[in-house]
Amino acid sequence: MNELIQNINSSELTMSSREIAELTGSRHDNVKRSAERLAADQILTSPLEGFEFEHRGNRYQEYRFNKRDSLVLVARLSPEFTAAVVDRWQELEAKATEVPKTLPEALRLAADLAERNDQLMVVARQQGHRIKALQNLFDGGVTPFEFAKRLNGVNCQKINSALAARGWLFTDSFGNWRASSKARDLYLTERSGRVARSDGRAMVTATPVLLQRGAALLHKLYLHEQLPMKKSWNGVFTHEKALEVGA
Repeated sequence: MNELIQNINSSELTMSSREIAELTGSRHDNVKRSAERLAADQILTSPLEGFEFEHRGNRYQEYRFNKRDSLVLVARLSPEFTAAVVDRWQELEAKATEVPKTLPEALRLAADLAERNDQLMVVARQQGHRIKALQNLFDGGVTPFEFAKRLNGVNCQKINSALAARGWLFTDSFGNWRASSKARDLYLTERSGRVARSDGRAMVTATPVLLQRGAALLHKLYLHEQLPMKKSWNGVFTHEKALEVGA
């Protein structure tokens, strides 16, 4: 799958949902599900059409997308991988371009390439802000609750219980959330603090906060719909508050 697919009935190049899954490190079924949501919201420019392929003796279906729709889909799935997809499009389109045989053809090709380059530069600038914001998002140092508040649709009130079910957190004898030995120094650490007691003495507290790896994994779980979501969630994966920080 290292080349773009050219439709038989047109000259339009397409990229398959399997190719996108490989580039973004996502499951193919999650890629297809996100594409179906975008199509239902009328965000994609072309209707979805299933194409059969064979894998280990079994037959499955994939979707194929034009350049614009593939970039929209990747921005929904994993914005940090958009640059990789843009690079792949440039590489594969270059292979698909025929060598001009006449001067007029060469001039037309030069104009087309210049226009494509301008379009890609616009995409790169737009994604630059998103990538910077996501880097800020993955810096860690915030509690799971604070991190979940940045993600559209996540039920922040249930995030600690969800992480406890995964073995990341537990409650101590005082009912406080603590980082488990399984997740400590891998996904979480603890931030120490002091709280004044009524008798004037200070009580030491420990608050679980995410490490960079934990923040990245939590975000991946979000994109795969494996975090507790609000019933009112609109099905859109966004990171609006994080993007405001990175702007």
